[in-house]
Amino acid sequence: MNIYDFDGTIYDGDSSVDFFKFCIRKNKRCLLVIPRLGLIFIAYKLKFRTKEQLKSVFFSIVKNFSDLEKLVKNFWDINIFKIKKFYLNNKQSSDIIISASPEFLLQEVANRLGFKLIATKVDINTGKLEGKNCYGKEKVKRLADLNIFSCEKFYSDSRTDLPCKKIAKHSFIVLGDEIIDWDEQG
Repeated sequence: MNIYDFDGTIYDGDSSVDFFKFCIRKNKRCLLVIPRLGLIFIAYKLKFRTKEQLKSVFFSIVKNFSDLEKLVKNFWDINIFKIKKFYLNNKQSSDIIISASPEFLLQEVANRLGFKLIATKVDINTGKLEGKNCYGKEKVKRLADLNIFSCEKFYSDSRTDLPCKKIAKHSFIVLGDEIIDWDEQG
């Protein structure tokens, strides 16, 4: 089994940011969250708010849509091309994608491409995170909750995924379209 990070690894960019922009184009009321998002971002940087609180405000844009499932399908109809070729050429039915992006956003692409998904759980009515952000050590905890303690290969674009690297036999850093052995990357 191989495990992949999603954003920047198999997806060219940040799917949450792309979805946010997509939502703004679909409904200008989403712009109203930006001032609040700016304030909570400052509070987060000053360590007065958690990443979970920041992301809950970010994803509160979902409240502006009555049919989130249709919106997400439309998003992937347009953005599926951003899945990197290296993944499409190497994907296996046993792959696990683990991501800090919201499950409601990535489940559609998981269904289309046939991979198992572990992602941040977000209430689709409010945008509030349900539990911890699936990031760093939390990724390994989520895998362990499913009795997954090792994998053949792990791919990520970020050293924040070091906890996942430690459970893999072989690890790779993805820089754009370049795949580099994690231990050889400087």
